[in-house]
Amino acid sequence: MSWRYALANDRYTSSIGDRYSSLYYQSPSRLESSSSEQTTGRQLQRVLHYSMTPCRSLQGLRRSDCVLHDVDCDEVYPGIYIGDAAAAKNKTYLRMMGITHVLNAAEGCRYGQVDTGHSYYRDMPSIRRNNKDTYFRYMGFPMVDAPTTDISRYFHVAAKFIDDAISCGGKILVHCLVGMSRSATCVLAYLMICRKMTAVDAIRKVRLRRDIRPNDGFLQQLADLDMELKRKNLYPY
Repeated sequence: MSWRYALANDRYTSSIGDRYSSLYYQSPSRLESSSSEQTTGRQLQRVLHYSMTPCRSLQGLRRSDCVLHDVDCDEVYPGIYIGDAAAAKNKTYLRMMGITHVLNAAEGCRYGQVDTGHSYYRDMPSIRRNNKDTYFRYMGFPMVDAPTTDISRYFHVAAKFIDDAISCGGKILVHCLVGMSRSATCVLAYLMICRKMTAVDAIRKVRLRRDIRPNDGFLQQLADLDMELKRKNLYPY
């Protein structure tokens, strides 16, 4: 099953570029005085900078498998993998890892995008999970990695797709070109929306497993999502 999610009049850039420019961020003094009340892009930048991915020994054959298949892929949360274009295109690797869902956060043929789709995965088999067949599913978002890209329009759609994959006992690969910005942002949004993590907690969680680098505009949009969830009292604290 395949989904290519594109909204009406979808554009790669929009007026949100003004909102997510460097001028939109608060000054450091204001940030420190209001950090406990308001989440900002600059605050998430600092969290990202200071929460370094630790060096860790190889667990089993997972990382050596990545080297063997020339892919860059990490399990950042049970059943959720963030990877690059090479991982998405290596169907032998996907079968070996038991991947049942793929979310392409960079679908397209332009520079910086990955030209896969439903037809690319038409020969991927269903996998037996929890005594039932889990059919391979694909979804693609036509985005470029730019601060002016409105990735927030996909937050809830991506979260639902990832949650459906996990709920059925499957495994999902969320990828873009290098697996650091667009794909990571989608996974962070999922952890915030479905797992009730704050933006700060989500970043720290993923950074324990993978080096991620959402661009400044994406970080600000995650900060806005964080504030929205706080206003709706959707966090447990």
